[in-house]
Amino acid sequence: MANYHLAILKKPYLDAILEGRKTVESRFMRTRRVGLSQVSAGDKLFLKVSSGPVCATATVRAVKKFANLTPEKMALVKRQYNHLICGDEEYWRSKAECRFGFLAWLGDVRAMEPVRISKRDWRGWVVLTEKENFGLVRSS
Repeated sequence: MANYHLAILKKPYLDAILEGRKTVESRFMRTRRVGLSQVSAGDKLFLKVSSGPVCATATVRAVKKFANLTPEKMALVKRQYNHLICGDEEYWRSKAECRFGFLAWLGDVRAMEPVRISKRDWRGWVVLTEKENFGLVRSS
């Protein structure tokens, strides 16, 4: 059964996904986060612009997870995948000390009618649950 996730992105990255230039979403962090390890192929994403509405959906086609990253390993990830991630130099500088992360290959990207949700915390990625789904996931 597919999980649902809410991914918050800065506008240039969301635009690049919608235009088909950015085909991999990356998330890197200094400490292990349980929710982020739950991403799997087949999962559904709701894409939300930072400080704005949810305005697209996508399906995770594949995932590559990382642990025990070093600055050298992050530099290798940048060299191998940045043409798909479209990260700028500031992005990679901010991730140099991260130890964990994943890459999610995106498919079936679709714009949708913008939906405003009430999300008031700093999480950039939320695993949607029955209790916390912001009204995005409809029961069948």
